[in-house]
Amino acid sequence: MKNLRFTFRVISFVAIVLFTVNSTASSGVDHGLLEEFLDGAVTDGEVDYSSLKKRTALLEKYLDSLAAIDSNGLDSQEQFAFFINAYNGWTIKLILDNYPGVGSIKELGSLFRSPWKKKICRIDGKLVSLDHIEHEILRPRFKDPRVHFAVNCASKGCPPLKSTPYTGSELDQQLNEVTISFINDRKHNHLEKNTLHVSSIFKWFSKDFNNDILSFFLRYGDNELKAQLEERKSRISIDYLDYDWSLNGK
Repeated sequence: MKNLRFTFRVISFVAIVLFTVNSTASSGVDHGLLEEFLDGAVTDGEVDYSSLKKRTALLEKYLDSLAAIDSNGLDSQEQFAFFINAYNGWTIKLILDNYPGVGSIKELGSLFRSPWKKKICRIDGKLVSLDHIEHEILRPRFKDPRVHFAVNCASKGCPPLKSTPYTGSELDQQLNEVTISFINDRKHNHLEKNTLHVSSIFKWFSKDFNNDILSFFLRYGDNELKAQLEERKSRISIDYLDYDWSLNGK
């Protein structure tokens, strides 16, 4: 009888642990503070850093909340959204810590270390860099080229900063939206005769696009662009546009 009671207790304990783990993995991360922080301060990708500077405490509270989360307890989509928001949040924090008086994020590095290599991000009990989040986590772990249109480098050449947070439950739709928007934005990509002029992002990360930029544009381009690319497919050449590193602020 004692053995039966012991066995029952063990089974009950394991069930509680498994329930807790599954609940943690399936429950979404609360990105409400980031939404409140960004509210009304981002218009068509243009960021009102003056307004955000006054809300710095909100951003810091949000980043503190991310630092307290064990990302390994999240499911894949929640993890993906978590790290995108962490990257964007810490990038904004880097700008605000030096604002006003900053015209480009590249000014915030040094002769020996770029701003993306500064260990400023508190994630999973470690202090890591923006480069670590992007190149050691986001790109290799999730292998989704759409991430390049979600992470924001605080520059005009970058895909616009989304005015609301990414969430695990809506992530696929959100990634499609920002990808389609960027691909079809003539400020960043356009077809001229037989030359497809594209953002330098496609050169820097060509492997993420399977070294086949044309196929990516055929997938996400609007109907008019797709039709033109299909018609000239065999004659299309790729040209990479200069990147505008000036601050994406007003």
